[in-house]
Amino acid sequence: MSKTYNHTKATLALAKASFRSITRSPSAVIFTLAFPLIFILAFGFIGGGGLKIDVAVAPESDVQNPIILALEKTEVVRLIKNANQETIAKNLEKGAYDAVISIEKNPNGLPAYFTNVKYTSASLTNGKILRSVLNDISYKLNTINQKPAVTEIRATTVEGRLHRTIDFILPGQLGFSLLSTGVFGTAFIFFSLRQNLVIKRFFATPVRRSSIVLGEAIARIGFALLGALFIVLVGHFAFQFTLINGAITVINMLILATLGVIVFMGFGFVVSGLAKSESTIPPISNIITLPQFLLSGTFFSINVFPVWLQPISRALPLTYLNDALRKVAFEGANLWDVKQQILIMVVWGIGIYAVAVKTFKWE
Repeated sequence: MSKTYNHTKATLALAKASFRSITRSPSAVIFTLAFPLIFILAFGFIGGGGLKIDVAVAPESDVQNPIILALEKTEVVRLIKNANQETIAKNLEKGAYDAVISIEKNPNGLPAYFTNVKYTSASLTNGKILRSVLNDISYKLNTINQKPAVTEIRATTVEGRLHRTIDFILPGQLGFSLLSTGVFGTAFIFFSLRQNLVIKRFFATPVRRSSIVLGEAIARIGFALLGALFIVLVGHFAFQFTLINGAITVINMLILATLGVIVFMGFGFVVSGLAKSESTIPPISNIITLPQFLLSGTFFSINVFPVWLQPISRALPLTYLNDALRKVAFEGANLWDVKQQILIMVVWGIGIYAVAVKTFKWE
C-alpha cells in the first residue's frame, strides 16, 4: 500500500538544501553581512553629531523679531516652526531636536526681547554650538543697536537619551542587508533553477510549485534573520546601539525584518522573471536597489534632501522599514505604533507580488 506524499517534508528538505547553498555563496554573505558590518564599523567609531542643528520654535513664540531673523540666516541652524508642544517634547527627549526656542517681547522696555532656550542632554555637542551661535547673535544685536540690551538669553536643559550616530546608521544598514538578500538572492537562485532545468525536473515529481517557493522563502528568511540578529548584537555590544526595551525590542525588529525580506523577495521574483540571462540580473536588480539604498534614509535623514526629492524618498518601501526599525529601537515603539509603516509595506508587498505573478517563469 503506497504512502501519501508528504509535502511538508519536501518543503523543509528544499529549505534545508537552499539554506546550505546560501551559506556557501560568497555574494550572499557579502551583501547580507560584510557590507552592512563595514558601514557599521566605520560609523560606529564616529561619535554623535550632524551637519545641522535642529531648533524648534515654540508655538507661542514671537517670530517677527531680530533673533529669529538672524537664526534663519545662520547656515548651521535649521528652524522648525510648525511643531506642536507634544512633538517638540518627544523629539527633544530622543535628540531629534537639539533645542527649542521661545522669544517673547518685554512689556517693560529693555531688553526688548527675552530669548528662552531649552536644550537637551541627548544632544550636548549641538547644544554647545547653538549656545555659541546665540551668544554671538546677542552680542552683535546689542552692539549694532547701541542699547543696553536687545535680548536676554535664558537657558535650561531637559534630560534625554544620548542619540549616537550608530542609532541612525544601523537600522539603515539592516534595511539594506534585507533588501540585498531579498532582491539579489531570490533573483539569482530562481533564474539559476530555471536555466538549469531544475524546476522543470521538479514537475516530474509530486513536489508542488508552492513547496518550491515556500522552501526557498523559508531558507532566505531564516538566513536574513540570522544576519539581522548578528548585526543588531554587534551594534549593541560593540557600539552601544540603543535597544530601549532590550529583548522585546530585538523581537520586534526581527518581526519587521521578516516582513521586509518577504516584500523584497517579491522584487527578486520580478527580476528573475524579467532577466533574459544571468548577466542582466545585476543591472535590473541595481535599478531597484540603488535608488532605495541612496534615497531611503540609509545614511542621512530624508529631510536633508531637496524638497522636490523627498516625495520620491517617501514612496520607497525601504524608507518605511528603516523608519519603523528606528522608532522601535530608539524610541521604544511597539509594532502597533508603527502600523502606518507596516501597512505601507504590506501594500507594497501585495503590489509587487501581483507583478511577480505576471512576470514569473517556471522554465
